[in-house]
Amino acid sequence: MYENMENKVDRVQTGIRIEKRLLKVLKALAEHLDMSVGDLVEGIALHAFEGRDPFSGVTREKIGQLKSVYDLDWTAADGHMHKDETG
Repeated sequence: MYENMENKVDRVQTGIRIEKRLLKVLKALAEHLDMSVGDLVEGIALHAFEGRDPFSGVTREKIGQLKSVYDLDWTAADGHMHKDETG
């Protein structure tokens, strides 16, 4: 089914600004899951739009390890409160 959907998907290159440590965790997680960061972000967004959890318990454990490695101490609530240091 996914192969049929690929013909209908029109992907674009985008430049988004994202917190450095968060990006490091996303890159490491994508590598761990053997996928691109773009595919990972698409999957997270699509699951969130449907009110579904995008990660299994095992993957959430890996995320916790990666957050520790990259000193990512943000929570979802924190994301709305931090000011951008780069302007």
